Amino acid sequence: MTISAHILTYVTFLPLVGALFVLIVPGSDAVALNNMRRIALVTTLVTFVLSLAMWAMFDNSTSDFQFVENYEWIQNSIGYRMGVDGISMLFIVLTAMLMPIVILSTWGSVETRVREYMIAFLVLETLMNGVFATLDLAMFYVFFEGGLIPMFLIIGIWGGKRRIQASYKFFFYTFTGSVLMLLAIMAMYWQAGTLDIRQLLKTSFPPEMQTWLWLAFFASFAVKLPMWPFHRWLPEAHVEAPTAGSVVLAAILLKMGGYGFLRFSLPMFPDASAYFTNFVFVLSVGAIVLTSLVALVQEDMKKLIAYSSVAHMGYVTMGIFAANQLGVQGAIFQMLSHGIVSAALFLCVGVIYDRMHTREIAAYGGLVERMPRYAALFMVFTMANVGLPGTSGFVGEFLTLIGIFQVNTWVAAGAALGVILSAGYALWLYRRVIFGVLEKETLKNILDLSTREMWVLVPLILLTILFGFYPAPLLDATAASVSALVGQYHAAVGMAADAAQAVH
Repeated sequence: MTISAHILTYVTFLPLVGALFVLIVPGSDAVALNNMRRIALVTTLVTFVLSLAMWAMFDNSTSDFQFVENYEWIQNSIGYRMGVDGISMLFIVLTAMLMPIVILSTWGSVETRVREYMIAFLVLETLMNGVFATLDLAMFYVFFEGGLIPMFLIIGIWGGKRRIQASYKFFFYTFTGSVLMLLAIMAMYWQAGTLDIRQLLKTSFPPEMQTWLWLAFFASFAVKLPMWPFHRWLPEAHVEAPTAGSVVLAAILLKMGGYGFLRFSLPMFPDASAYFTNFVFVLSVGAIVLTSLVALVQEDMKKLIAYSSVAHMGYVTMGIFAANQLGVQGAIFQMLSHGIVSAALFLCVGVIYDRMHTREIAAYGGLVERMPRYAALFMVFTMANVGLPGTSGFVGEFLTLIGIFQVNTWVAAGAALGVILSAGYALWLYRRVIFGVLEKETLKNILDLSTREMWVLVPLILLTILFGFYPAPLLDATAASVSALVGQYHAAVGMAADAAQAVH
């Protein structure tokens, strides 16, 4: 039996095996702690290599689920069903790529409860991969909600001064929204008689039922993404989380909301999605414009980047509900690009926080004189966050804007305003931190990037530029699945409109 037959299982659950090895490492001295770090790093690197092998074997020409595994667990209900299509596969690669970077980024900065820290991130990787890999709705809910537990611990144990409040706020916001999704899953099972996502995608739910199901799933995905005005938990969670926690939260966990809209809301509830499209557009433009304005007045670097993330997710929801090829592909590309760029920005904040132990923008200035390599890398990521042509940030925003322009020019105009505002807060941050006169005595002996930090940031900068100039690998992987999704959506909406016209 070849490795490809179960490669998706290996990619999903190998981090859990690594967590077990970390658990049984004896001792707690410096040697033991380094062994724990090495096990976590090697495990995540092997997982990443396997995910690349899976991408290499992936067939871009079909929208069918691939690497499928199907085993019954509870008869006629829950089963071990795994598979990926062009929409989900790249999110697994993104997750696998970022996790070794996360482990390496905190190699020396986390000295307390290292065993638990590494286990938390390895378990979290398995749960995140499970969200994108499972084809069983009940298991999706388990993976989706299970990820809250390790992230709750990461924020609550290794976070800042207000970590307890931030961790509970994060947990209760996201968990409360998902309770409604659980009720909707139960209703879908009673209606369709299955929890197999492949079968549910072919099931036509009654229009009235679609409305309530859509709202129940929306409550969960809107908080997770998060959409404005359901974002109140995010800035505090980012500020109090350790650097690695912020990276995972912004780069991967938020994307589960966008993935949920693509996997469930649009294809399973097309009539309700069409009905609520303008509602989503209003919230998307609100996110882009209002949170950008809020970002302009922030004094904490992490909080500014957190509000920036909310604004960028506005482009994602806008592109998804444009429900055309360019809009949806742009939304997926935007999520993948934001995963790289936001991770890099939080890592850049972590670099100077490890040296100065403050995130206040006013505490810095003139770093280019002491940290020229840091200034150069930070500049590229800032430009990508703005959406400068030649970076991956431009491609996603450009595609979503074209997609929404084909549907609603007023919404496109409002979203375009966000591009200007993003340049305002991003360049304002960069100018105050990097440029100016190096006046503060505390900064005069600050050191530039170490070799380890270069290993962390350079791969991200290469990907940011590569996908800015050559986005084809990502667009080709998603094209067939997005085309099938958009075609199915418009066919269902058209049939519903014809039926309503006939009744009228």
